[in-house]
Amino acid sequence: MIRTSAPVEAPAAGAWEELVTTALLGTDRRRPPAGAPGRDAPVALLDAAAAHTVSRRAGLLPAPAAERPRPAPADTRPALPPAAARRLTQLLADRSGAGGGGRRGTAPDLMELLPQWLAAANARGYAAPPQALPALLDAARGRTDLRPAALAFAGPRALWLARLNPDWRFALRAAPGSSGALPGPEDTDRIRRLWEEGLFAERIALLAEIRRQRPGAARELLAGTWASERAEDRLMFVDSLRTGLGPDDEPFLEQALADRSRNVRATAAELLSALPGSALAARMAERAAACVAVDHTRSTPTIAVETPHECDASMERDGVLAKAPAGRGERSWWLGQLLEASPLGTWSARLGGRTPREIVALPVADDWQGELHAAWCRAAVRQRDARWARALLGEPAAPEAGGPGAVSLAERAKLLGTLGAAERADWVAGFIAAHGLSEAFQLLGVCAVPWAGPLGRAVVDALNIARDAGSYPWSFSGVMGLAERCLDPAQAARLDGLLAVPDEMEDASPGAGGYWAEAFQRLATTLRLRSAMAEELGARTG
Repeated sequence: MIRTSAPVEAPAAGAWEELVTTALLGTDRRRPPAGAPGRDAPVALLDAAAAHTVSRRAGLLPAPAAERPRPAPADTRPALPPAAARRLTQLLADRSGAGGGGRRGTAPDLMELLPQWLAAANARGYAAPPQALPALLDAARGRTDLRPAALAFAGPRALWLARLNPDWRFALRAAPGSSGALPGPEDTDRIRRLWEEGLFAERIALLAEIRRQRPGAARELLAGTWASERAEDRLMFVDSLRTGLGPDDEPFLEQALADRSRNVRATAAELLSALPGSALAARMAERAAACVAVDHTRSTPTIAVETPHECDASMERDGVLAKAPAGRGERSWWLGQLLEASPLGTWSARLGGRTPREIVALPVADDWQGELHAAWCRAAVRQRDARWARALLGEPAAPEAGGPGAVSLAERAKLLGTLGAAERADWVAGFIAAHGLSEAFQLLGVCAVPWAGPLGRAVVDALNIARDAGSYPWSFSGVMGLAERCLDPAQAARLDGLLAVPDEMEDASPGAGGYWAEAFQRLATTLRLRSAMAEELGARTG
């Protein structure tokens, strides 16, 4: 071997390729990175290779030590009772769920109970155990519906953790006031500075909070920078006025009808139409009244409909979209928009002093009933008019499950949302008693939890009837899942007689009896578990 009189300098210290090259050439011919020539060179080469191997396996580059994070903020809320803390650990550990489409067996779906557990814990003002925060944030990361309750329960320490782990960065955007405590109403300078200089998410959070406390102050804040806002931001800002919407908002919304953005104009018009005393509502009522009247020339008083002949500039300014969707006639499209934006109080005077129920019962000429009633449904929901909602819903036991006014069960579900919780539950219970569960799923979803006694009994009775009739059991899996989360736990005792496997009828689905028994057993077990959860959260820590 020919040896050179002096080793060659290694050009790049710490590079793995340099170490490999030096090892191949020999330390006599090539100096190890950051090493010295001579008899210690092989040892320096091996030391550098060992250090570099550890770094490669760790996936990190050596770097100076960063500044230590500040301690997490204190959470002064009371600690969970020990039994409730253990239950939270169980709920967060159950990630399997009931997916896969197969039979679920009798075990409760714990992850589906987590939202209720969080709501109850937040209502009692408990703090999250520090050791549960990582699993809680992971659960909220995977399920956006959990985030508001999970972050409220996790408290300020969740934001502290989110700043250290990119996987949890959603918490910095989703938590109310997550960029720092929002300024109080008296801190006008800080409010103005945050509104003018903050990020969009910060400004939205600030506007929503002020709107909740002082609607007028929020509107004035928005008006001060409105002309310089981007169109997409203006849309979000004007939509925030839904909270606390009132007559004082009308001048600002009237100005927004002339906005450059079509979406902003449409949202402003929608909000104005939800104010029955607004000038826009009066203009819409005048237009709509010209289209609907009672025809007394027939043997029975009948509603006659004459659609608008054009969509002029003033209609477009008031939020009427001129271009109809594909497959929809232009004139019926314009009519529907006029009707849904008109105050429902218009129609009693226009149609002979009749009540909403009497108006809905009138026949409608020329097959316009569907269009007319559907538009009135949208108006009742927008204006939160319970009298018209009751009229359009009709009696729950009526032969037609679709009702006299709603064109679909989805419309009925929206109408039910305008009624009080007790009335809503009674109506749905009557609907189930008359029509069964096959069409009731959407209606059950708008009822307050836990379901009121009559509604819960109606659901259990209907499930029992479906089982005894040999119905296909998987058709009711959605209702059964709702029942697990929404039935009052006090109903568990009523299920004891339904836990045995029934004798299968000749025309029943194969294995249906076993499925029903499993489903009722799971339902009973889940209800008892929910009862235990409530007791654990109600226990005192001493």
